[in-house]
Amino acid sequence: MKKIILSLMALSSLTASAQFGAPRENPIVPSVVTDVVEDFKPATTNQGGKQYPMVNSQRMVRAQISAPKATFVGLDIDGKIYEMTKDANGVWTGTSAPQDEGFHYYQLNIDGASVPDPGSRYFYGASRWGSGIDVPAADEEFYTVKNVPQGSINEVYYWSTVTEKMRHGYIYLPAEYYKNPTKKFPVLYLQHGMGENETGWSAQGKTGIIMDNLIAEGKAVPFIIFMDNGLDVRRPGDPAPGQGGFGGFNGQRPPQGQRPPQGGPRRGFGGFNAFQDVLIKDIIPMVEKNYRVIADTEHRAMAGLSMGGMQTHSITLANPTTFAYVGMFSGGTFNTDELKDAADFKKTNKVLFMSAGGRETRMAEGENSVGNAATNLKAIGINAYSYVSPGTAHEWQTWRRSLYQFAQLLFK
Repeated sequence: MKKIILSLMALSSLTASAQFGAPRENPIVPSVVTDVVEDFKPATTNQGGKQYPMVNSQRMVRAQISAPKATFVGLDIDGKIYEMTKDANGVWTGTSAPQDEGFHYYQLNIDGASVPDPGSRYFYGASRWGSGIDVPAADEEFYTVKNVPQGSINEVYYWSTVTEKMRHGYIYLPAEYYKNPTKKFPVLYLQHGMGENETGWSAQGKTGIIMDNLIAEGKAVPFIIFMDNGLDVRRPGDPAPGQGGFGGFNGQRPPQGQRPPQGGPRRGFGGFNAFQDVLIKDIIPMVEKNYRVIADTEHRAMAGLSMGGMQTHSITLANPTTFAYVGMFSGGTFNTDELKDAADFKKTNKVLFMSAGGRETRMAEGENSVGNAATNLKAIGINAYSYVSPGTAHEWQTWRRSLYQFAQLLFK
């Protein structure tokens, strides 16, 4: 186990370096003012009635804020700060370069202070609540709300024997859970990434919408999903968040060019062993006690994105007969050396799914790509699948697409 965890730490550092670059201040660049198509519309992620931020058909983001006493305001998105200009009324406006399709964290920089945009809804990422924006995508239909039977995502509080305190998660229950009160269902345990929390998959990931649509189209069987916090996991006596271990961001830039909050506490990477114990000793027994689930290996799955994918890797290797389905989204790969002699894992596993964004070159291309890993694992008897999200990097559009693909393979 020690060797596995060390390899995951190295992979985390490499992944962060590849996606976010070395630690530095975001460069300030001029707001885009030429060759702009003026068909901007309010973003779907705006607070009610707010016109800004906006997105146009070129996938440019335009922000606006009233700050008459400010001397500098910038739109901070995707690792760059776009200078905004002030009009005679003290209203600042700025436009970014085209962004990738899908969800992005962003913020405003006002005289050097990074602040949320009051026009957007807030999402938890980069270890704090802040602004987010959804850029329209060509394939967004699969995560668009439709007139189909609707499941629900509910808050769950439970007592943890490991951390000796109440913990918090979310559970997705498909529409059939309510319509068929005697039926039992499989369960997917689904984990977020570094700097995020248990709200990520339902808010940024649109998990409930994706599942409702898949089930309605007959592409996925109905199953339950439990989403927990894999970062805020401490046994009594463990160091406070950010002290020792994998605290903060391990010296790397957090997701989508965001900076961790200045002066406040930083959440740690989340102990693999501590979260494993919470999952195995607390979460799974709680779900199987309180919900109508099929409580056996063949009806359990675990998956996660980035850090959550690495936790999935570690936990499923250490508990090879607990989960029959395993998914790693931008979280690295399994290799043949790990599994060629893992008789319990090979006997139990029904699907091993690995994915990456097409612009995550360390995982999408080359010798260690998810595609090559799947090919090598198939050669030793593992039912391995790979998926590469076209044109996306280490971001939520990659992970939405990954869940969409993975869900169609489960419990069939």
